[in-house]
Amino acid sequence: MPNNPIPFPGTDPATAFERLLTVLYTLRTECPWDKKQTMETLRHLTIEETYELSDAILEQDPDEIRKELGDLMMHLVFYARIAEEEQKFSITEVLNGVCDKLVNRHPHIYGDTAVQTDEDVKRNWEQIKLREGNKSVLGGVPSSLPALVKASRIQEKARGVGFDWDTREQVWEKVEEELQEFKNEFNTTEGQPDQERAESEFGDLLFSLINYARFININPENALEKTNKKFIKRFQHLEQRAAENGKSLSDMTLGEMDVYWNEAKGL
Repeated sequence: MPNNPIPFPGTDPATAFERLLTVLYTLRTECPWDKKQTMETLRHLTIEETYELSDAILEQDPDEIRKELGDLMMHLVFYARIAEEEQKFSITEVLNGVCDKLVNRHPHIYGDTAVQTDEDVKRNWEQIKLREGNKSVLGGVPSSLPALVKASRIQEKARGVGFDWDTREQVWEKVEEELQEFKNEFNTTEGQPDQERAESEFGDLLFSLINYARFININPENALEKTNKKFIKRFQHLEQRAAENGKSLSDMTLGEMDVYWNEAKGL
């Protein structure tokens, strides 16, 4: 018999969560690897797990989504256990804290505030956060977010307090304006654009495109990642077909590669 018998699977969420706590706490005291982990050593692993969940969601793979959610759940419990050992906070405080926040920020459910749309809910959410002590609506946007995701979150939060365009036509006009300003950097008499100004104008153009995507309910991060995956699939087909014909891509003309590329587009 093992020193720490494995708890049986639960048939309800509370029992299943208790099982996770029991397993994790046992590993924390008995496993050499788990015993030496800190919040800092887990951080990069948690980021990796988050991206793996993101991939599974984009692939629409329920089994992988379930597995990756489990991995992330384990990490969250692990952080709470470390904090508990350091007498900072417990998993109970974590769970009650998020429940209190959700209740407080949904007064249309747990209070007498009236809302009509999801935009009303977002607006209330941001106003409540300011009343809770946030100094800026944008203060909750993590500095380490990838730039594309950060731009989208910045725009969403600004919209939550009414700072936004009225129509998508206005946003598209802004896209065209920024595109022209970017193009103007390449129409100089010197023939070479100022690199710093060109980079700034390109950033403005991207920001305006992300804004337009928001207005037409397109998630720019998801859209770009789907295009990345599509390009990878087609390029790998190109590599495979070239290899089948004893050719190296570096020795092929663009026209020759286009034949295989167009073939991949039809798959």
